[in-house]
Amino acid sequence: MNFDLTPDQQMIRDVVRDFADNEIAPRAAETDRTGQFPMDIVKKLAQLDLMGLPFPEQYGGAGADNVSYCLALEEITRACGSTGLTYEAHISLGCMPIYLFGTEEQKQKYLTPLCRGECLGSFGLTEPNAGSDAGGTQTTAVLEDGQWVINGSKCFITNASFARFVTITALTDRSRGKRGISALIVPTDAPGFTVRAGYEKLGMHGSNTTELFFDNVRVPAENLVGKQNQGFKQFLSVLDGGRVAIGAMGVGIAQACLEASLAYAQQRVQFGQSISKFQAIQFKLADMATRIELARNMYLKAAWLKDQGRPYSKEASMAKLYGSEIATRAALEAIQIHGGYGYIREFPVERYLRDAKLLEIGEGTSEVQRLVIARALGC
Repeated sequence: MNFDLTPDQQMIRDVVRDFADNEIAPRAAETDRTGQFPMDIVKKLAQLDLMGLPFPEQYGGAGADNVSYCLALEEITRACGSTGLTYEAHISLGCMPIYLFGTEEQKQKYLTPLCRGECLGSFGLTEPNAGSDAGGTQTTAVLEDGQWVINGSKCFITNASFARFVTITALTDRSRGKRGISALIVPTDAPGFTVRAGYEKLGMHGSNTTELFFDNVRVPAENLVGKQNQGFKQFLSVLDGGRVAIGAMGVGIAQACLEASLAYAQQRVQFGQSISKFQAIQFKLADMATRIELARNMYLKAAWLKDQGRPYSKEASMAKLYGSEIATRAALEAIQIHGGYGYIREFPVERYLRDAKLLEIGEGTSEVQRLVIARALGC
Protein backbone atom coordinates (compact mmCIF):
# COMPACT_ATOMS: atom_id res chain seq x y z
CA MET A 1 0.00 0.00 0.00
CA ASN A 2 1.22 3.46 -0.90
CA PHE A 3 -0.52 6.28 0.93
CA ASP A 4 1.47 9.05 -0.77
CA LEU A 5 -0.33 11.24 -3.27
CA THR A 6 1.28 11.61 -6.68
CA PRO A 7 2.93 14.96 -7.49
CA ASP A 8 -0.04 15.85 -9.73
CA GLN A 9 -2.54 15.00 -7.01
CA GLN A 10 -0.63 17.07 -4.46
CA MET A 11 -0.43 20.00 -6.86
CA ILE A 12 -4.17 19.95 -7.57
CA ARG A 13 -5.00 19.70 -3.87
CA ASP A 14 -2.67 22.58 -2.98
CA VAL A 15 -3.90 24.83 -5.79
CA VAL A 16 -7.52 24.25 -4.84
CA ARG A 17 -6.78 24.69 -1.13
CA ASP A 18 -5.16 28.06 -1.81
CA PHE A 19 -8.09 29.15 -3.98
CA ALA A 20 -10.62 27.92 -1.41
CA ASP A 21 -8.91 29.77 1.45
CA ASN A 22 -8.53 33.04 -0.44
CA GLU A 23 -11.58 33.18 -2.70
CA ILE A 24 -14.31 30.88 -1.39
CA ALA A 25 -14.05 30.90 2.42
CA PRO A 26 -14.24 34.71 2.83
CA ARG A 27 -17.56 34.67 0.97
CA ALA A 28 -19.11 31.61 2.60
CA ALA A 29 -21.00 33.32 5.43
CA GLU A 30 -22.44 35.94 3.08
CA THR A 31 -23.43 33.28 0.56
CA ASP A 32 -25.25 31.40 3.32
CA ARG A 33 -26.96 34.56 4.61
CA THR A 34 -28.20 35.85 1.27
CA GLY A 35 -28.64 32.60 -0.62
CA GLN A 36 -27.09 34.24 -3.65
CA PHE A 37 -25.60 31.75 -6.07
CA PRO A 38 -21.81 32.32 -6.35
CA MET A 39 -21.58 32.37 -10.15
CA ASP A 40 -18.36 34.40 -10.09
CA ILE A 41 -16.71 31.64 -8.05
CA VAL A 42 -17.89 29.06 -10.59
CA LYS A 43 -16.33 31.11 -13.39
CA LYS A 44 -13.04 31.24 -11.51
CA LEU A 45 -13.16 27.47 -11.02
CA ALA A 46 -13.55 27.19 -14.78
CA GLN A 47 -10.52 29.43 -15.31
CA LEU A 48 -8.53 27.01 -13.15
CA ASP A 49 -9.67 24.12 -15.41
CA LEU A 50 -11.51 22.52 -12.51
CA MET A 51 -15.01 22.27 -13.99
CA GLY A 52 -13.97 19.27 -16.09
CA LEU A 53 -11.22 18.03 -13.79
CA PRO A 54 -11.65 14.22 -14.13
CA PHE A 55 -12.55 14.18 -17.83
CA PRO A 56 -10.29 13.79 -20.88
CA GLU A 57 -8.72 16.85 -22.47
CA GLN A 58 -10.40 16.05 -25.78
CA TYR A 59 -13.69 17.12 -24.20
CA GLY A 60 -12.29 20.22 -22.52
CA GLY A 61 -11.40 18.46 -19.29
CA ALA A 62 -8.14 18.41 -17.35
CA GLY A 63 -7.47 14.67 -17.64
CA ALA A 64 -7.07 14.18 -13.89
CA ASP A 65 -8.13 11.10 -11.94
CA ASN A 66 -10.99 10.64 -9.50
CA VAL A 67 -8.66 10.88 -6.49
CA SER A 68 -7.69 14.38 -7.63
CA TYR A 69 -11.34 15.33 -8.12
CA CYS A 70 -12.26 14.17 -4.61
CA LEU A 71 -9.29 15.97 -3.08
CA ALA A 72 -10.37 19.18 -4.83
CA LEU A 73 -13.95 18.67 -3.70
CA GLU A 74 -12.88 18.22 -0.08
CA GLU A 75 -11.00 21.52 -0.15
CA ILE A 76 -13.87 23.43 -1.79
CA THR A 77 -16.41 22.03 0.67
CA ARG A 78 -14.16 22.79 3.62
CA ALA A 79 -14.46 26.43 2.62
CA CYS A 80 -18.16 26.45 1.66
CA GLY A 81 -20.66 23.60 1.61
CA SER A 82 -22.91 25.30 -0.95
CA THR A 83 -20.05 25.77 -3.41
CA GLY A 84 -18.94 22.20 -2.83
CA LEU A 85 -22.43 20.89 -3.58
CA THR A 86 -22.64 22.99 -6.75
CA TYR A 87 -19.31 21.59 -7.91
CA GLU A 88 -20.12 17.98 -6.99
CA ALA A 89 -23.51 18.01 -8.70
CA HIS A 90 -21.97 19.54 -11.82
CA ILE A 91 -19.31 16.84 -12.22
CA SER A 92 -20.71 13.72 -10.55
CA LEU A 93 -24.30 14.11 -11.74
CA GLY A 94 -24.29 16.61 -14.60
CA CYS A 95 -21.22 15.54 -16.56
CA MET A 96 -20.77 11.90 -15.63
CA PRO A 97 -23.89 10.36 -17.29
CA ILE A 98 -22.93 11.88 -20.62
CA TYR A 99 -19.30 10.85 -20.27
CA LEU A 100 -20.11 7.27 -19.25
CA PHE A 101 -23.03 6.55 -21.57
CA GLY A 102 -23.27 9.29 -24.18
CA THR A 103 -22.36 8.94 -27.84
CA GLU A 104 -19.28 10.66 -29.21
CA GLU A 105 -21.53 13.27 -30.77
CA GLN A 106 -23.28 13.88 -27.42
CA LYS A 107 -19.93 14.23 -25.66
CA GLN A 108 -18.74 16.81 -28.16
CA LYS A 109 -22.02 18.73 -28.07
CA TYR A 110 -22.88 18.57 -24.36
CA LEU A 111 -19.91 17.40 -22.29
CA THR A 112 -17.40 19.82 -23.81
CA PRO A 113 -19.21 23.03 -22.77
CA LEU A 114 -19.76 21.53 -19.32
CA CYS A 115 -16.07 20.78 -18.88
CA ARG A 116 -15.15 24.27 -20.04
CA GLY A 117 -17.50 25.76 -17.47
CA GLU A 118 -19.69 27.44 -20.08
CA CYS A 119 -22.74 26.13 -18.23
CA LEU A 120 -23.50 23.99 -15.19
CA GLY A 121 -24.40 20.33 -15.27
CA SER A 122 -27.64 19.05 -13.76
CA PHE A 123 -29.27 15.63 -13.39
CA GLY A 124 -33.02 15.11 -12.90
CA LEU A 125 -33.72 11.89 -11.02
CA THR A 126 -35.71 12.52 -7.83
CA GLU A 127 -39.48 12.93 -8.03
CA PRO A 128 -42.17 13.75 -5.44
CA ASN A 129 -43.07 10.04 -5.27
CA ALA A 130 -39.67 8.57 -6.18
CA GLY A 131 -36.93 9.41 -3.69
CA SER A 132 -35.07 6.45 -2.23
CA ASP A 133 -37.27 4.31 -4.49
CA ALA A 134 -35.81 5.83 -7.65
CA GLY A 135 -37.20 2.90 -9.61
CA GLY A 136 -40.65 4.35 -8.94
CA THR A 137 -40.14 7.06 -11.55
CA GLN A 138 -43.44 8.39 -12.91
CA THR A 139 -42.22 10.91 -15.49
CA THR A 140 -42.88 9.45 -18.94
CA ALA A 141 -41.32 9.80 -22.38
CA VAL A 142 -43.14 8.51 -25.46
CA LEU A 143 -41.49 8.31 -28.88
CA GLU A 144 -43.65 10.03 -31.51
CA ASP A 145 -42.51 10.90 -35.03
CA GLY A 146 -38.82 10.84 -34.12
CA GLN A 147 -39.23 12.85 -30.92
CA TRP A 148 -39.54 11.98 -27.26
CA VAL A 149 -42.63 13.59 -25.69
CA ILE A 150 -41.97 14.07 -21.96
CA ASN A 151 -44.51 14.62 -19.19
CA GLY A 152 -44.00 14.69 -15.44
CA SER A 153 -41.99 16.46 -12.77
CA LYS A 154 -38.80 16.29 -10.73
CA CYS A 155 -37.87 17.76 -7.34
CA PHE A 156 -34.74 18.65 -5.35
CA ILE A 157 -32.68 19.08 -8.54
CA THR A 158 -29.35 20.90 -8.20
CA ASN A 159 -28.01 23.56 -10.62
CA ALA A 160 -30.92 23.46 -13.09
CA SER A 161 -31.48 27.24 -13.03
CA PHE A 162 -27.96 27.69 -14.41
CA ALA A 163 -27.98 24.78 -16.87
CA ARG A 164 -28.48 24.82 -20.63
CA PHE A 165 -29.76 21.26 -20.51
CA VAL A 166 -30.64 18.64 -17.91
CA THR A 167 -30.16 14.88 -18.17
CA ILE A 168 -33.33 13.33 -16.79
CA THR A 169 -34.78 9.87 -16.23
CA ALA A 170 -38.19 8.91 -17.58
CA LEU A 171 -40.31 5.81 -18.19
CA THR A 172 -40.02 4.84 -21.83
CA ASP A 173 -41.76 1.49 -21.32
CA ARG A 174 -44.39 1.57 -18.56
CA SER A 175 -44.98 -2.17 -18.73
CA ARG A 176 -41.44 -2.91 -17.52
CA GLY A 177 -41.37 -0.71 -14.40
CA LYS A 178 -37.87 0.31 -13.41
CA ARG A 179 -36.54 -1.80 -16.30
CA GLY A 180 -38.31 0.59 -18.63
CA ILE A 181 -36.50 3.75 -17.49
CA SER A 182 -34.28 5.66 -19.92
CA ALA A 183 -32.13 8.79 -19.70
CA LEU A 184 -32.70 11.82 -21.94
CA ILE A 185 -30.98 15.16 -22.47
CA VAL A 186 -33.52 18.00 -22.30
CA PRO A 187 -32.62 21.62 -23.19
CA THR A 188 -33.88 23.98 -20.50
CA ASP A 189 -35.35 26.31 -23.13
CA ALA A 190 -37.51 23.58 -24.67
CA PRO A 191 -41.21 24.58 -24.89
CA GLY A 192 -43.17 23.15 -21.97
CA PHE A 193 -40.09 22.75 -19.74
CA THR A 194 -40.25 24.83 -16.55
CA VAL A 195 -37.49 25.17 -13.95
CA ARG A 196 -38.69 26.61 -10.64
CA ALA A 197 -36.46 27.52 -7.68
CA GLY A 198 -38.03 28.47 -4.39
CA TYR A 199 -37.24 25.92 -1.70
CA GLU A 200 -36.57 27.34 1.77
CA LYS A 201 -33.86 25.01 3.01
CA LEU A 202 -32.20 24.23 6.32
CA GLY A 203 -28.73 24.64 4.83
CA MET A 204 -26.76 24.79 1.57
CA HIS A 205 -28.40 28.17 0.99
CA GLY A 206 -26.04 29.15 -1.81
CA SER A 207 -26.76 25.99 -3.80
CA ASN A 208 -29.46 26.16 -6.47
CA THR A 209 -32.22 23.62 -5.73
CA THR A 210 -35.16 23.42 -8.11
CA GLU A 211 -38.29 21.67 -9.30
CA LEU A 212 -38.64 20.62 -12.94
CA PHE A 213 -41.94 20.39 -14.81
CA PHE A 214 -42.48 18.76 -18.21
CA ASP A 215 -45.66 19.49 -20.17
CA ASN A 216 -45.46 17.72 -23.53
CA VAL A 217 -41.79 18.62 -23.85
CA ARG A 218 -40.36 17.39 -27.14
CA VAL A 219 -36.73 16.45 -27.73
CA PRO A 220 -35.13 14.63 -30.69
CA ALA A 221 -34.82 10.85 -30.57
CA GLU A 222 -31.02 11.21 -30.61
CA ASN A 223 -31.16 12.86 -27.15
CA LEU A 224 -31.46 9.39 -25.63
CA VAL A 225 -28.41 8.76 -23.42
CA GLY A 226 -27.15 5.19 -23.55
CA LYS A 227 -29.49 2.35 -24.45
CA GLN A 228 -33.25 2.61 -24.24
CA ASN A 229 -34.70 1.13 -21.04
CA GLN A 230 -31.23 0.88 -19.46
CA GLY A 231 -31.48 4.12 -17.50
CA PHE A 232 -31.94 2.45 -14.11
CA LYS A 233 -28.63 0.57 -14.37
CA GLN A 234 -26.97 3.70 -15.72
CA PHE A 235 -27.95 6.00 -12.88
CA LEU A 236 -26.99 3.40 -10.28
CA SER A 237 -23.50 3.47 -11.79
CA VAL A 238 -23.51 7.28 -11.80
CA LEU A 239 -24.61 7.37 -8.16
CA ASP A 240 -21.72 5.12 -7.11
CA GLY A 241 -19.26 7.77 -8.23
CA GLY A 242 -21.35 10.51 -6.65
CA ARG A 243 -21.32 8.71 -3.32
CA VAL A 244 -17.53 8.73 -3.21
CA ALA A 245 -17.69 12.47 -3.85
CA ILE A 246 -20.24 13.00 -1.07
CA GLY A 247 -17.83 11.18 1.24
CA ALA A 248 -15.18 13.72 0.30
CA MET A 249 -17.62 16.55 0.98
CA GLY A 250 -18.32 15.12 4.43
CA VAL A 251 -14.60 15.10 5.20
CA GLY A 252 -14.37 18.71 4.02
CA ILE A 253 -17.08 19.90 6.41
CA ALA A 254 -15.70 17.78 9.27
CA GLN A 255 -12.21 19.19 8.67
CA ALA A 256 -13.63 22.72 8.84
CA CYS A 257 -15.29 21.80 12.14
CA LEU A 258 -12.02 20.51 13.55
CA GLU A 259 -10.03 23.56 12.49
CA ALA A 260 -12.62 25.99 13.87
CA SER A 261 -12.94 24.04 17.14
CA LEU A 262 -9.20 23.75 17.70
CA ALA A 263 -8.64 27.45 17.07
CA TYR A 264 -11.49 28.40 19.40
CA ALA A 265 -10.40 25.98 22.15
CA GLN A 266 -6.88 27.37 22.09
CA GLN A 267 -7.98 31.00 22.51
CA ARG A 268 -11.03 30.55 24.78
CA VAL A 269 -9.99 30.94 28.43
CA GLN A 270 -12.03 29.52 31.31
CA PHE A 271 -10.93 28.81 34.88
CA GLY A 272 -7.62 30.53 34.15
CA GLN A 273 -6.51 28.50 31.12
CA SER A 274 -7.49 27.77 27.55
CA ILE A 275 -10.20 25.15 27.28
CA SER A 276 -7.90 23.12 25.01
CA LYS A 277 -6.10 22.14 28.23
CA PHE A 278 -9.17 20.36 29.57
CA GLN A 279 -9.39 16.64 28.91
CA ALA A 280 -13.11 16.86 28.03
CA ILE A 281 -12.29 19.15 25.11
CA GLN A 282 -9.12 17.28 24.14
CA PHE A 283 -11.05 14.03 23.80
CA LYS A 284 -13.63 15.67 21.55
CA LEU A 285 -10.90 17.03 19.29
CA ALA A 286 -8.99 13.75 19.28
CA ASP A 287 -12.10 11.77 18.34
CA MET A 288 -12.97 14.28 15.64
CA ALA A 289 -9.47 14.08 14.12
CA THR A 290 -9.52 10.28 14.20
CA ARG A 291 -12.88 10.01 12.45
CA ILE A 292 -11.79 12.50 9.79
CA GLU A 293 -8.63 10.52 9.07
CA LEU A 294 -10.59 7.29 8.72
CA ALA A 295 -13.23 8.89 6.49
CA ARG A 296 -10.57 10.46 4.27
CA ASN A 297 -8.82 7.13 3.85
CA MET A 298 -12.15 5.54 2.91
CA TYR A 299 -13.06 7.99 0.17
CA LEU A 300 -9.51 7.91 -1.20
CA LYS A 301 -9.63 4.11 -1.36
CA ALA A 302 -12.99 4.15 -3.13
CA ALA A 303 -11.79 6.80 -5.61
CA TRP A 304 -8.61 4.80 -6.21
CA LEU A 305 -10.60 1.64 -6.91
CA LYS A 306 -12.68 3.55 -9.44
CA ASP A 307 -9.52 4.87 -11.11
CA GLN A 308 -8.21 1.30 -11.35
CA GLY A 309 -11.39 0.13 -13.04
CA ARG A 310 -12.14 -2.21 -10.16
CA PRO A 311 -15.50 -2.79 -8.40
CA TYR A 312 -16.10 -0.08 -5.83
CA SER A 313 -19.86 0.06 -5.17
CA LYS A 314 -19.60 -1.22 -1.59
CA GLU A 315 -16.65 1.06 -0.82
CA ALA A 316 -18.51 4.02 -2.34
CA SER A 317 -21.43 3.44 0.01
CA MET A 318 -19.06 3.06 2.96
CA ALA A 319 -17.32 6.32 2.08
CA LYS A 320 -20.62 8.14 1.71
CA LEU A 321 -22.18 6.66 4.84
CA TYR A 322 -19.24 7.25 7.14
CA GLY A 323 -18.16 10.57 5.66
CA SER A 324 -21.61 12.10 5.86
CA GLU A 325 -22.32 10.88 9.37
CA ILE A 326 -18.98 11.98 10.82
CA ALA A 327 -19.58 15.43 9.29
CA THR A 328 -22.82 15.83 11.23
CA ARG A 329 -21.20 14.45 14.37
CA ALA A 330 -18.20 16.76 14.00
CA ALA A 331 -20.51 19.75 13.59
CA LEU A 332 -22.45 18.83 16.71
CA GLU A 333 -19.23 18.49 18.70
CA ALA A 334 -17.92 21.76 17.27
CA ILE A 335 -21.02 23.58 18.50
CA GLN A 336 -20.63 21.96 21.91
CA ILE A 337 -16.99 23.09 22.11
CA HIS A 338 -18.01 26.62 21.18
CA GLY A 339 -20.80 26.60 23.74
CA GLY A 340 -23.26 29.48 23.34
CA TYR A 341 -21.11 31.02 20.63
CA GLY A 342 -21.58 27.91 18.53
CA TYR A 343 -25.31 28.55 18.46
CA ILE A 344 -25.08 31.97 16.83
CA ARG A 345 -24.18 32.92 13.29
CA GLU A 346 -21.17 34.96 14.31
CA PHE A 347 -19.27 31.67 14.30
CA PRO A 348 -19.35 29.28 11.32
CA VAL A 349 -20.02 26.00 13.13
CA GLU A 350 -23.81 26.40 13.15
CA ARG A 351 -23.64 26.66 9.34
CA TYR A 352 -21.50 23.53 9.19
CA LEU A 353 -24.22 21.59 10.99
CA ARG A 354 -26.99 22.84 8.71
CA ASP A 355 -24.92 22.05 5.60
CA ALA A 356 -23.71 18.66 6.83
CA LYS A 357 -27.14 17.17 7.34
CA LEU A 358 -27.92 17.14 3.63
CA LEU A 359 -25.04 14.75 3.02
CA GLU A 360 -26.88 12.04 4.97
CA ILE A 361 -29.86 12.43 2.62
CA GLY A 362 -28.79 13.31 -0.93
CA GLU A 363 -27.63 10.68 -3.46
CA GLY A 364 -28.91 7.88 -1.26
CA THR A 365 -29.77 8.21 2.41
CA SER A 366 -27.70 6.62 5.16
CA GLU A 367 -30.33 3.91 5.34
CA VAL A 368 -29.94 3.15 1.63
CA GLN A 369 -26.16 2.99 2.01
CA ARG A 370 -26.51 0.44 4.79
CA LEU A 371 -28.77 -1.64 2.54
CA VAL A 372 -26.20 -1.53 -0.27
CA ILE A 373 -23.40 -2.54 2.08
CA ALA A 374 -25.47 -5.33 3.63
CA ARG A 375 -26.31 -6.76 0.23
CA ALA A 376 -22.62 -6.66 -0.74
CA LEU A 377 -21.95 -8.73 2.38
CA GLY A 378 -24.38 -11.36 1.11
CA CYS A 379 -27.53 -10.46 3.04
